Amino acid sequence: MMNLLITPDITVNELLNEYPQLEDKFIEIAPVFSKLKNPILRKTIARVTTLKQASVVGGVEIGELINKLRKAVGQDEEIVTQFKEEKESGKPNWVTVKTVKFEYDASIDINNGMHPVAKVTKEAEALKDDEIYILITPFIPAPLIDVIRNKGYETFTEERGTNVFATYISRK
Repeated sequence: MMNLLITPDITVNELLNEYPQLEDKFIEIAPVFSKLKNPILRKTIARVTTLKQASVVGGVEIGELINKLRKAVGQDEEIVTQFKEEKESGKPNWVTVKTVKFEYDASIDINNGMHPVAKVTKEAEALKDDEIYILITPFIPAPLIDVIRNKGYETFTEERGTNVFATYISRK
């Protein structure tokens, strides 16, 4: 049987189910992944987070992440094209002109193993066109951003400090 090929599109859960020995390597590459030791986060976030999203969360280039993981399990390293994430040249205008309806610091919930996606999507549904939602997290919540964008919202994330990220959410 052929082992799972490590690519940007597989989930963290698929990776660690196939290669449980990579958990420590994952944490070594980016310490933010130490949250995977939490069994609840492992069952929730890891199940829906792709390696591409994890690279954003961990602040690691996708090519570096994939190649280090591949090397650790004896797969050929490949040059993975760096995904061009949206690089904002500055805060978009809608962030500054709209009124803040909700601000939720999810850091404590995340550290306790709770995934904020259900709360955020539910509260975002109550936003009016001229209102924004600010989500505070200890890392860029890439999987949540993908979910909320797929529901028709626009987002902007800025780093406010060490391990403090503010994600602005608004209706398009």
